Amino acid sequence: MTSDRDAKFMHAALAEAEKGVARTSPNPAVGAVLVIDNQIVAKGHHREAGRPHAEIECLRDFGTPVPPRSTLYITLEPCSTFGRTGACTDAIISARIRNVVIGAADINPRHCGRGIVQLRKAGVTVREGVLAEECTRLNEAFNKWIVTGRPFVIAKCGMSLDGRLTRTFGEPRWITGGTARHHAHALRARVDAVLVGAETVRVDNPRLTVRGVHRARQPWRIVLTRSGRLRRRAHLFSDRFAARTLIYQQKPLASVLKDLGKRSITSVLIEGGGEVLGEALDNRLIDKVQIYLGPILTGGPVIAFPGRGTNKTADALQLRDVRYQTIGQTVCITGYPDVMESI
Repeated sequence: MTSDRDAKFMHAALAEAEKGVARTSPNPAVGAVLVIDNQIVAKGHHREAGRPHAEIECLRDFGTPVPPRSTLYITLEPCSTFGRTGACTDAIISARIRNVVIGAADINPRHCGRGIVQLRKAGVTVREGVLAEECTRLNEAFNKWIVTGRPFVIAKCGMSLDGRLTRTFGEPRWITGGTARHHAHALRARVDAVLVGAETVRVDNPRLTVRGVHRARQPWRIVLTRSGRLRRRAHLFSDRFAARTLIYQQKPLASVLKDLGKRSITSVLIEGGGEVLGEALDNRLIDKVQIYLGPILTGGPVIAFPGRGTNKTADALQLRDVRYQTIGQTVCITGYPDVMESI
């Protein structure tokens, strides 16, 4: 059973971990807080790959010898091996910390369970599984990539009530409101790459950058094309982030995702168009959907998820953990497919 006290401090550690989301890739986002006499006295989070891990940042934040009555809360099992940084288990043991509370186990085969074993062998009291679901969900992209070698795929689009991606005539072309579009930019800020088809580039000339989000890291831009005929003056190939644009010609989506995983891209946001979204749906490549539903009816031929479709409702992709959020006049719907090419 998770006590209210443990939940309170693990929530604080999760808030620290959130600061590193997308910045730490291909490492997981991790947060830590040090608690003495029921008060948080130090905090830390992993800032980016190659820099100190959350536990080390937290201990440095405290800056003085840790008293025996202290407890260290960590969202993820501490690493027990040397990489670009030292083993966090060694640092915890050297600091003479006697009590550690862990949110989720590290599913990385190099680390899984070993950190907990090392700490306990050194006489550290370890409690694990506190807010495990929340701590695991925080690193859903890393978890899939580390086990399968393929990125976590989010299918995102803004569509009308009748399932269309764009208006058929006139301007403006936006289906969703400005607040919802800002919300979508925040989603871009949390992924390693944004992927679209060539037709989206030709028709919309998108930038696929993160705008209006403080200190956001710009994602890779991925373009799928059959013919290779793309306007070189398009934003993706001519702006200051042009070096972060990758083009795949005559490659199925599944093979593209496999290659992106080899490039240490752990998460991909598919933003369109309908043909790419349909291919992702048909081949069950989607790990999460995030749909912005605008309050309009457009009609027209540009369907959000065309593809081959299914002959029976029973064969359709069912979603679990579905959430609905109202953003202005737009409804944001998120969910996870029950059957995924995932862990």
